[in-house]
Amino acid sequence: MAFVLAVSGSAVGLGNIWKFPYIAGQNGGGAFVLVYLLCVFAVGLPVMMSEILIGRRGRRNPVATMQLLGEEEAGQSGWKLAGVAGVVAGIIILSFYSVFAGWSLSYIVSSLTGEFVGGDPVRVTNVFDRLSGSWGYSAFWHSAFMVMTIAVVARGVERGLERCVRILMPALVILLLILLGYSVSEGDFARGITFLFQPDFDKLTPTGVLVALGHAFFTLSVGMGAVMAYGAYLPEGMSIPYTSVAVVVADTLIALLAAMVIFPIVFANGLDPASGPGLIFQTLPVAFGQMTAGSFFGALFFVLLTFAAWTSSIGLIEPAVAWLVETKGFRRGIAAALIGGVVWAIGFGTVLSFNLASGFTFWRGTIYTNIDHLASYIMLPIIGFLITVFAGWVMCRNSSADELGVGVGVTYKVWRFLARFVAPVAVLFIFFHAAGIMDWLREMIA
Repeated sequence: MAFVLAVSGSAVGLGNIWKFPYIAGQNGGGAFVLVYLLCVFAVGLPVMMSEILIGRRGRRNPVATMQLLGEEEAGQSGWKLAGVAGVVAGIIILSFYSVFAGWSLSYIVSSLTGEFVGGDPVRVTNVFDRLSGSWGYSAFWHSAFMVMTIAVVARGVERGLERCVRILMPALVILLLILLGYSVSEGDFARGITFLFQPDFDKLTPTGVLVALGHAFFTLSVGMGAVMAYGAYLPEGMSIPYTSVAVVVADTLIALLAAMVIFPIVFANGLDPASGPGLIFQTLPVAFGQMTAGSFFGALFFVLLTFAAWTSSIGLIEPAVAWLVETKGFRRGIAAALIGGVVWAIGFGTVLSFNLASGFTFWRGTIYTNIDHLASYIMLPIIGFLITVFAGWVMCRNSSADELGVGVGVTYKVWRFLARFVAPVAVLFIFFHAAGIMDWLREMIA
């Protein structure tokens, strides 16, 4: 249970509660949800199973695990670079993730102090601009969130990580259910559910399908080393397929519950469900400000968002901390503080991207958009591709079947087919889409 909660906590984050609702809103609602569910089970699940089985087979941090298994299975230690890339990607992603999680912390205070009462869009926009536009204010909340993350990881796997997820994950679900009840009573629930679950394939474009595919991959936190690091702690008797399915189902249900909370509130207040990334920090506060007990339930919503971000951040930093502890002999508290300090420092690139350095652009835009694109859309797909290739093609049948613990029956054959053929191709499509290669090909064909 601790393993399922830990991996679910790593997977469930801002992507489920912040990103999923607005990209569903932008891509046809129910049609997008159907494609997303297909992608989660056809692509996300086999990649997750692959990463867990590699982690448990190696029983070390991701770098050492990939080196060890690369030598055992193929006589090549170079596979450790995939582990290194995963650890680095996790650090980069956490550097900007913690800034947005810090904004969520700030919004708890703003909600409780009544800054959103009345639902005045101008006032809500001013609150957001004051937060993101002030490097000092944004840096304070970024720092506070990183201290929260370091404090948990420094206490170790059992006293810190395991104890934290045993409390935070059930609390997260309880908060979601409370907010769902509020959404049913105060929001336009029928319209929200219709939008979310009634497919309108006319609004689903090929780009929307690629967005669904990409989100199905990113939402499970694969490719960052977190799932592999947690896999090292999974007991031998536990079934990897069953635990992976449990994580995928939990992650998907929480994303759908979050959308069921958000859309009725948005529709009840005549707001746009496809309003983009501003849906959480600029659109929803307006809605909460116009509703009965909106200050309390708005604060509750941002507590939920913070909890989700917190469990994910622990998973993002754990691989790097485990590497320092296992290979360099660092004490865990020092390792957590050191890696956390690096993440905190890199995070200032994102902090400054919304204020002092907003005019400094190159390649993909600001410092933040560049590091986000590098880690999320280049590094993660490449790492995910390498993981599935390693598990499906490099590891021998006996090794993978033995670790999955399901023999060589139907379950194993389905996983092996998906891991060898479907998932790698799908991940390449994600990479091609992010790199702009798909747009170039469409132009060539046209």
